[in-house]
Amino acid sequence: MGNVVKSTYKTKQQELLLSYLKKQGSVHFTAEDVRRHFASKEISIGIATIYRQLEKLVAEGKVQKYFIDEHSAACFQYVAESCPHDEEHFHLKCEKCGVLVHLECDELSEIKKHLEEEHGFSINPFRTVLYGLCEKCRKLA
Repeated sequence: MGNVVKSTYKTKQQELLLSYLKKQGSVHFTAEDVRRHFASKEISIGIATIYRQLEKLVAEGKVQKYFIDEHSAACFQYVAESCPHDEEHFHLKCEKCGVLVHLECDELSEIKKHLEEEHGFSINPFRTVLYGLCEKCRKLA
């Protein structure tokens, strides 16, 4: 009987996590963001469980994992219903407030193409981040 309860509890955690991710849409988040969300609702899901479930969803193609830089935690994005897996996928990161913006832009596609054709260099679209200041932070400066 203990196994049934454990299995049900695990399934409940998976359902809660998937429901949360679907509500996030195309917003990027970290495992710590997920943990904080559930903690604020007084739902205890350990960080190791969150990572395990996120990695499972990555393997299933429902979540995309991004590495912004070597100093930051991996970011995740729910993509099963909201974001196609294409090559023209870039990010903007504000150096002041840290906001991460998902960006699809035809001009950046041309830059990617130029780098491949003229320089023989293929960029990794899941590790492509342009740093600067977001509109909000520029207004405050």
